[in-house]
This record gives sequence, C-alpha cells and structure tokens, in this order.
Amino acid sequence: MGKEYIAKYFKEKQISNKNLFVPYIVAGDHGLERLKEQILFLEECGVAAIELGIPFSDPVADGPTIQQAGLRALQNGISLRKILEFLGTFERKVPIILMTYLNPIYVYGIDTFAKKCAEVGVDGVIIPDVPLEEEDVLVNALEKNDIAFIRLVALTSTEERMKEIGSRAEGFLYAVSVTGTTGARATHQDRVYSYLKHLTNLTDVPVLAGFGVSNATQAKELSFHCDGVIVGSKIVELFHEGRDEDVRQLIEESIRKEKSK
Repeated sequence: MGKEYIAKYFKEKQISNKNLFVPYIVAGDHGLERLKEQILFLEECGVAAIELGIPFSDPVADGPTIQQAGLRALQNGISLRKILEFLGTFERKVPIILMTYLNPIYVYGIDTFAKKCAEVGVDGVIIPDVPLEEEDVLVNALEKNDIAFIRLVALTSTEERMKEIGSRAEGFLYAVSVTGTTGARATHQDRVYSYLKHLTNLTDVPVLAGFGVSNATQAKELSFHCDGVIVGSKIVELFHEGRDEDVRQLIEESIRKEKSK
C-alpha cells in the first residue's frame, strides 16, 4: 500500500482506457457501517481512489454541502481516531486518501497518525491548510510510513510555485480548477483547460482536477486536458439522498473515454 500502490492502481485504470475518477465522501455521514458500504460500492463502480473527508469543525476549504455532511458526522460522534480504527476492520482494493486539516492530526500526534494510516491501509493524505512553507512539520513522518502527501495547486499559483509543487508531487497532483471553496459550478473557463494541460507537463504523476465538478459532462471535458477528476459535493449530496445508482451512473459516464473535440 502507499505511494506505489496508488501509482499501480491508477495505471491499471489508465491501461483499461479509463479516465481517473476520485470521489470524495465524508467519513461517518450516516454512520461508519454506511461508510463501509460506500467504499465497497465505489470500488465496484470503478473509481481510481476514494478521498475520505474527516469531519472537522472549521472546514475552510469546503462548501456548504460538505460542511453540512461534516456536521452530521460530528453530531454522531465521528472522529479521526474512530475512522482510522474502523478502516482497519475490513478489506478493500481501492486506494484510500484521507482529506483532513492539520489540527486533528496534531492532536492525534503526527508520528502516531502516520503509523496508524500505514497500519490500516491509508495510502495518501490531503491537508489543504498546510502550504509548502510549512509542510516540513509532517512530511518526514509520512515519508517514513510510505504515505503519499497529495499536494494542491491553484489557478492563482505563480509559475515558480506550480513548478515547485509539481516537482514534489506524490500519488497525484490535485489541481484546484476554481477560485474559492468546493461545491458545484455550472461551467469551467477555457483558461482552466490550458492550466490543466500545463500542469501535466510539470509533473510525473497524474493530474486530477477538483473543486466545482458536478456532472459527467464537466468531468469528461476536464479529463480531455488532464488525467481525470475529483468529485465531492455532488457525490455527498447523492449519497445523502439515497441515490446510489445515480452515483454509479455519474462515475461510469465520467470514466468513459471519448475523443476530444
């Protein structure tokens, strides 16, 4: 498991001529048993990995749909510790990427957190409130336990910063395709496409576009210019409404390769 496993799993999807699709779900929204059902269901649907959001009281990168799901999970007593323990109770093949903020990791203990992630089969982490200048606080612990540190790059990043992030990228590069927080948007501007294409030339890992992707048309359009997408708010909304088959349809349509226009 870990960095090499993400690369291997992604490569298998790409060899089968599929766009990479990473859904985001909030861990513990509707309970931990529901979390297990969702993970196994998404694996069956053909996703490349699952981004598992850890509920947090101050989710600065998240839009309203994900914030509400996080609050539901927190009200049910879900915590980082409980989620990590639960992930160790069942087997799956799909890579698991935790999305959390630095504070819960700091409280848990950075070294203890990294070791526990490796123990329960977490392959990577996304920590949006840790910029390049501050990542030394945890990269050594992650490296020691072969946990990929998934870095985010923004539309507003300078060329120099894009190159630096691209050179450090592990697992995949998370390309933020909007300015602002997560959530569904209607369209993506042409400048986003050139930005994504440029990023693919700056790194050796897959580039996935996230934030604001809410339907299969958007997912396929973005995938023409990078390796795939991350979809969060729409997946969280559909699962919350019990529309699992609509989740399956969104994934299957999004991963289907089509010729670029």
